[in-house]
Amino acid sequence: MNIVENFDLYAPRLINKKELLSSGHRACSGCAEVLAVRMMCKALGENTVIASATGCMEIVSSMFPTTAWNVPWIHVAFENAASVASGIEAGLKALRKKGKIDDRYIKVVGMGGDGATMDIGFQALSGAMERGHDMIYVCFDNEAYMNTGIQRSSGTPMGASTTTAPAGKVSSGQKTWKKNMPEIMVAHGIPYVATACPSYPLDFIRKVEKAKSIKGPSYIHCFSVCPTGWRCPSHMAVSMGRLAVETGVFPLYEVEDGYYRLSPDMPKKLKPIKAYFKGQGRFRHLSADEIDTIQAKVTTEFRKLTEKAKFLKKGNE
Repeated sequence: MNIVENFDLYAPRLINKKELLSSGHRACSGCAEVLAVRMMCKALGENTVIASATGCMEIVSSMFPTTAWNVPWIHVAFENAASVASGIEAGLKALRKKGKIDDRYIKVVGMGGDGATMDIGFQALSGAMERGHDMIYVCFDNEAYMNTGIQRSSGTPMGASTTTAPAGKVSSGQKTWKKNMPEIMVAHGIPYVATACPSYPLDFIRKVEKAKSIKGPSYIHCFSVCPTGWRCPSHMAVSMGRLAVETGVFPLYEVEDGYYRLSPDMPKKLKPIKAYFKGQGRFRHLSADEIDTIQAKVTTEFRKLTEKAKFLKKGNE
């Protein structure tokens, strides 16, 4: 019996026990996003600088005159988290060359929600990735602008009801498919892209650790269940995240130097999406035909992803 064969037994001992996001913040009950941020900080460690866009995590963690952050952290606007992170990275590099700071490797991280990442801050993020800055960007995707009133974003899934795309007599909620942000980042040709979910903590932490070890830009898209905006019980945040993965709504995978790899937690056979929709009020209006249409899309996209992962296996033979 060795440590590789019994990873789940030994892994908790290998995780940083120091809390770099302290308790006492103002996150909603059952918030999966703050759980994910806590895990991210554990994986990153103390030699980290974080630039955080306006959003839920800024609101709950930095109400003046308090802060929940135990690492250097700066709050910036919705649209420029990636720009500020890239500027910090360039500034640290210049100071190090001039001998004004020591040679410690400090990882710069930009973070934001789906709105700040996929909509308002997309231009800045694309530029930072294209320029090749040594940084990580983490999108915490709760599938709407939750901190300003549950408005739809380009991360909102087809059929979900929000305050700006409400379900009713003349509308069935969101009318467009969710933007595939990880694939857009893959198209930038960066060294590392991954999807993650705090319902699978070891997978998430290992992906952040891998991104930290890579010199150059990395992108992690983290699925963050929001019980308030999704109208689901707060105690179901972790199980809802698992259902998203088990149904293929949010598959876990990583793309390293262009090669795809499905995460070990991905099931071989997907559950029907009805199991995922059932516990969420934002989908309760959908008809059987609408659910079938969404199911067909999920199945097709997952099949495309598995084909890309098969190419990796053939390339390694």
